[in-house]
Amino acid sequence: MGHFLDTSVSYPTAVWTALLGIVIVYWLLAIAGLVDFEHSGLDFDIEVQADAELENISTLASYVVAFGLSGVPFSVAISLIVLYAWVLSCLAGMWLLPLVPTALLGLLAGSVVLLASGALALPLTARTIRPLRRLFVTHAAISNAALVGLACKVLTGRVDQRVGRAEVSRRGASLNIRVWADTPNGLTKGSAARIVEYDGERQRYLIVPD
Repeated sequence: MGHFLDTSVSYPTAVWTALLGIVIVYWLLAIAGLVDFEHSGLDFDIEVQADAELENISTLASYVVAFGLSGVPFSVAISLIVLYAWVLSCLAGMWLLPLVPTALLGLLAGSVVLLASGALALPLTARTIRPLRRLFVTHAAISNAALVGLACKVLTGRVDQRVGRAEVSRRGASLNIRVWADTPNGLTKGSAARIVEYDGERQRYLIVPD
């Protein structure tokens, strides 16, 4: 156990350990309803972005598709990449790096392990994502303006212009939808609200306290 702990806080695994800590905090906030884990972080307001930034966003999106990381929220893909990279780096740090004879070569080998673990985490994440995609399928036929006017229940800790999810019942089924609201408002987890408008461009609903 001591060897494992030493490895997890030593270079290069310490880099992935720090990122894994951030991921864990993020998911704790998601469980508490303070962040929307299905919000990818790539949903920018196109009208206020510079051309160079739009080009960077498009490039990032193309890499996501090329590596087979699409079909799930970006936060899920990033979390899996960090987890796999951390595991691979730990294993290499415990079994391979101790065989390096000198400190200088150890630093070089550690850098190689850092990059290699990140690279190997990509295909592993892509394979893991394949069966998960069906869990995040958007049913556009029922997630549309037909929900306007219905009551819903807030699922996230807050609802503002960027973050928010709610549950609405339709035809006996409960639908989890993206929502937003003008601020300030009194909407918190469990609050009753009503859908008043559908934003087709961003595929989300404007809600107000019921």
